[in-house]
Amino acid sequence: TRKQYLDLSLQRPVNESKHALLIPLRATPDVMQALQLAARRLAGPAITSQLRSGAARGLSNSSVSQQALPAVAEDSSGGAGSDRPLHQALLLDAAGTLLSPSEPAAEVYLRYAQAYGCSLTEHQILRRFRRAYNTPWSRTALRYVGDGRPFWAHIIRESTGCGEAALAEDLYAYFAQPAAWSVTPHAVQALQRIRDAGVKTAVVSNFDLRLRPLLKGLGVDTLFDAVVVSAEVAAEKPNPVIFEAACTALGVHPCQAVHVGDDRRNDLYGARDAGCYAWLWGLDITSMDEVADRVIFGSEEDQELRAMAS
Repeated sequence: TRKQYLDLSLQRPVNESKHALLIPLRATPDVMQALQLAARRLAGPAITSQLRSGAARGLSNSSVSQQALPAVAEDSSGGAGSDRPLHQALLLDAAGTLLSPSEPAAEVYLRYAQAYGCSLTEHQILRRFRRAYNTPWSRTALRYVGDGRPFWAHIIRESTGCGEAALAEDLYAYFAQPAAWSVTPHAVQALQRIRDAGVKTAVVSNFDLRLRPLLKGLGVDTLFDAVVVSAEVAAEKPNPVIFEAACTALGVHPCQAVHVGDDRRNDLYGARDAGCYAWLWGLDITSMDEVADRVIFGSEEDQELRAMAS
């Protein structure tokens, strides 16, 4: 549970630099973000790979005894004494974080499927959709290959019980329209604030080739320095390759980036396994204004760590 995190005590060792920290650590994957944040703010990236490897192994009750963090590099971005943003790059998930369907997907599925004889209820379609979407896709190694039509035809068939190719094409075309999607409230203003602060931005999404036209049609494509789509890079979250591709496109090291997404496995653990920080949309972060504040200024805990190191 979230209360099982760890006892984290910060002590200034006598025989180390004044900026060093000793962290008696008992870590679970849920707390690697806090540990990596302390490591980077007060020590730079040197120790983050060790913390990251611990997260990838899924440490629960194992301990790493008295790991000393080296001194702060005075020119580190966002480090002690710096007015620069705490993070140099923001990676943002698309569907479920930046974008949401304008209408409930099950409602849209039902409306279109009724013309093909579907007699299911919206609740039944939703339940079947979730089951189909959460079942491993075995036809190809990736779900979103090219335009993703085979995968979505499968999901539509399983959700509605209708195997008509025309239904799949109708729904595919519907969700290719910008009008089928809504941009998260305050996202445009928050992203502009983030960019104005000098932070680079990228979309990192498990999506098919419709994503770029959708972002352009919604008027948000210019808010990102890079758009990394799984169908284009042949890697899907939680594979760290897709996050590494985004960091490469932005010219930053993974430990300088934070990813925000709504899926614990794909977004949270995937990004951390790549070496990025990660916040879970809807839990760690609940609004785009909060994203901007934390990326630029840090949370209260971030600011306390910065003050301790100054």
